[in-house]
Amino acid sequence: MDIKAIVLDIDGTLLTSNQVISEKTKKALIAAQANGIKVILASGRPTTGMLELAEQLDLPEYAGLLVSYNGSRVTDCLTKEVLFNQALDIETGQAILAHLKKFDVIPMIDKDEYLYVNDVYNNLLHLPEGDFNIIEYEARGGNFSLCEIDDLAAFATFPINKILIAAQPDYLQKQAAAIYAPFSETVTAAFSAPFYFEFTAKGIDKAKALKAVFPTLGISANNVIAFGDGQNDRSIIEYAGIGVAMGNAAEELKMLADDVTFSCDEDGIAASLEKYL
Repeated sequence: MDIKAIVLDIDGTLLTSNQVISEKTKKALIAAQANGIKVILASGRPTTGMLELAEQLDLPEYAGLLVSYNGSRVTDCLTKEVLFNQALDIETGQAILAHLKKFDVIPMIDKDEYLYVNDVYNNLLHLPEGDFNIIEYEARGGNFSLCEIDDLAAFATFPINKILIAAQPDYLQKQAAAIYAPFSETVTAAFSAPFYFEFTAKGIDKAKALKAVFPTLGISANNVIAFGDGQNDRSIIEYAGIGVAMGNAAEELKMLADDVTFSCDEDGIAASLEKYL
């Protein structure tokens, strides 16, 4: 198979559990680019939360791509040009944010350099690993300043690429259907972690973003190897000629994948690239 592109989820895939790119994985990806293979980071993260990782992997030098907001936007790392963008329309975004007031969740939206939330002090998730300040994590990860807005629905008079909600995992699992129900015909929603549920425009996923830009680059699905670990990676695993689930991936993703590699803490990406390249 003639591999022309490597598509990578970030959290739980490219990054170790310590939130770093291992040296072995970094070297493998830079070497692949030096041999003419394009590297694409595909994440639920905002574009600003991917730029530092792109720099670490030399994506600007090799014209790599960033697929952000679960596929709502694609950016060329070299030219900074937005190659694809499909956001929630204003009316739909406001309706979702108004609906979320009925639930014990933490909604977050971003615009320019700010992450907007209702209350910066309502920020803790009580996870098995300990208390986790989810708002601080998202703000730092996206390189955002924080801004409090009492009524996000009234405030959001602009298209939104993604509405992110965070909540206690057990609660979110139980309430997800009710949260999504009024919008199931008009938007796309998915878990990106047990405590994250995300809304994007209808039909948006990571694979749709790739399909929008790859034809102009002479890349087809058969030229792609993709790596992922979560529910929001299903589309790229199914789309790619070789879809690889990480060893730490959800079991449902492993069942769909063409192959299963080692975990993100065991250089699973590097091992697969050695195998297939």
